[in-house]
Amino acid sequence: MDPVSVGESIEQVQNPTVKIVTDSLADIPPDLVRELDITTIPCVVRFGTTEYLDRVDLLPCEFYAKLTTSPHLPTTAAPACGVFEETYRRLASETPHILAIHTIASLSGIFNASRLAAQEIPNARIELIDSRQVSMSLGWLVILAARAAKAGKGLDEIKALVEDALHRVHIVAMLDTLTYAERGGRLGRGAALIGALLDLKPLLTAANGAIVPVGSARTRKRALERLTELVADSGAVQELAVVHAHAIDLANQLCAMLARVFPGKPILVSETGPVLGTHAGPGAVGVAWISQANGKH
Repeated sequence: MDPVSVGESIEQVQNPTVKIVTDSLADIPPDLVRELDITTIPCVVRFGTTEYLDRVDLLPCEFYAKLTTSPHLPTTAAPACGVFEETYRRLASETPHILAIHTIASLSGIFNASRLAAQEIPNARIELIDSRQVSMSLGWLVILAARAAKAGKGLDEIKALVEDALHRVHIVAMLDTLTYAERGGRLGRGAALIGALLDLKPLLTAANGAIVPVGSARTRKRALERLTELVADSGAVQELAVVHAHAIDLANQLCAMLARVFPGKPILVSETGPVLGTHAGPGAVGVAWISQANGKH
C-alpha cells in the first residue's frame, strides 16, 4: 500500500516540528522511544478476560512469563480508532505536521484505525505510511524518521526519506518452536508435528506485505549461521538490530556472529512484545537491518 495523506492541507511554516507516530509492533527499545520523542500507540493483549496494553501495563518479560504458564492462549487486538484520534488531537495541538508509520496493513487493523482517526483531525496534516514490515524492520523506519524530525527536517523530506528506505529494510527470524504458531492457528497441526519431529527451525521474513518462509535449519546453531549469512549476502548495512522473544542468550550469540561480519557496526538489541510473541513463542530470534543504498561491505 502506498503512503496516504489525510487531513487538510497546511501551509508551510518555518521549521515546523514533525511528530512521529507508530504502533507497539515496532519493538523500538523504550530508551530510544523517549530519546527520539516517538509516540507509540500500544496494541491490546488479553489473557482470558484480563486485558493489557502492550508495554504500558504488560512488559515483554511479564508477557512471556504469562505465556508459558497461563491456561489461556493470549489474543491480541489493534488499538481502537478512538485511541488514535485522541492521540492525534493531542499532537495536533502541538504541531500541524504528523507522520505515522505502521506495521503491515494487510495483517492488522492498525493502519485502518489510524487512517480513520486521522480523517477526523482538521487542523493537522497527517501522513500515513504502510511500512509492509514488522518488529524492528518497522522500527528502523520509525527511527530514521524520528532522527530526521529531531534534526529539523520537514514532513515532506522525512516522508521521502522513509519511502527511500522502504525497499532497503529487511527482517529475517528463526522460530525456536512451532507450538505457538500451531496453537494460534497460523500453522496446521500436521505441519507443526512434522516440524517438531524433525526439530526444524523455520526461517521467516516480511515480503510483499506478508510473513513468508525463507527456509529452515535443523539446529539453533545452523539457524543463527543462516541468519548471519542472509544479512552478509545483502551487502553493506546502514542500520542493524537483533530482535528476540525472551531469548537474550541466543540474541547475544547472534550479535557476536554479526559483529565478526560487520566489525565496529553498532548492533541494537530489542525484545519483541506480545503481538508477535503470541505466535512466535519464546526462543525466537532474528535480524532487522537497512541495506546501504549502494556498495558492498
